[in-house]
Amino acid sequence: MRLWPESREARPKQLCNFFGDKSMLEHTIERLVVTGSDKVMVVTNQAQVGMIRSSLGKDYLKRVEIVGEPRGRNTAPALGLALARYWPEQSDEVVGIFPADHYVTDQLAFTAVVSQAVAAARENYLVTIGIQPEYPETGYGYIQKSDTVIAGIDGAFVVRAFKEKPDPKTARSYLESGGYLWNAGIFIGKVGLLVEEYSRYLPEIYQYIESGYEKYLANYENLPEISIDYGIAEKSSRVAVVEGDFGWSDVGSWKALAELLPGDERGNVLLGDVVAMDATGCMVRQSQKTVVLLGVEDLVVVETGDTVLVCHQDHSQDIRKVVDYLQEQGRSELL
Repeated sequence: MRLWPESREARPKQLCNFFGDKSMLEHTIERLVVTGSDKVMVVTNQAQVGMIRSSLGKDYLKRVEIVGEPRGRNTAPALGLALARYWPEQSDEVVGIFPADHYVTDQLAFTAVVSQAVAAARENYLVTIGIQPEYPETGYGYIQKSDTVIAGIDGAFVVRAFKEKPDPKTARSYLESGGYLWNAGIFIGKVGLLVEEYSRYLPEIYQYIESGYEKYLANYENLPEISIDYGIAEKSSRVAVVEGDFGWSDVGSWKALAELLPGDERGNVLLGDVVAMDATGCMVRQSQKTVVLLGVEDLVVVETGDTVLVCHQDHSQDIRKVVDYLQEQGRSELL
């Protein structure tokens, strides 16, 4: 919810159009199709299935299967839902788990990195893609790579450890060491290997994978709420990482979004009907009412018709606090 008020519970970030006339989900699907994916499964909240289906259109729906979770249970149960569909008949197939709200600027580099990851996955590894860090970011988890290279695959290393979001000093040490990568939450592996790791580390989910798709779905409420990272990747000895440098961003704030979009001669990123006079370094998203800036700098202004957000760019990561406050006050109409 750090992109509130544009992103809301009824329309999460992946369904918003920040880059042209396509949603982040549509960009993700296109990126995977270009990379060579034969089938794309979108796992989402059941309440959003209809919205996603109507937003994607016929061309996308030919390639996409949309599956609704009865209740959000984090990424490990969501992946288990896909595994229950494909195992054991397709145990040798390689599947990838990609967040639908990330942005990539270099498709060719992305395709090359995914190809490397698939090659490593065929060597019976659960493969994650780590992003080359550009600065000491404290908002991401990190992956510590070892010196052990996966045979014949440049840039693919056995993972030594996963690290939580660090403090500034630790983040600087990670950057300077050259042995750490940002954790982008992307995983690629064989269906059979993934099921084996579920049986070893998440037996409470595995028992329903083994029962088949329909029983898995029927028992979804009984599944633990846990991520792939915590549930499997941090425990498994079969995890590898492929280094990626393809212009990646998780678009985690309005300030981060502004850095991805072209600005005017004074560094303002103005989306919609915006008049900027003597304004510098501002990010504006306009929807219904004209927005006028006069004599200001480094602001985020988001107008959505029923809500106007104004904050300094340095506080754009704190928008979650506003959302929490509004929820505490019962202001659900703003969400």
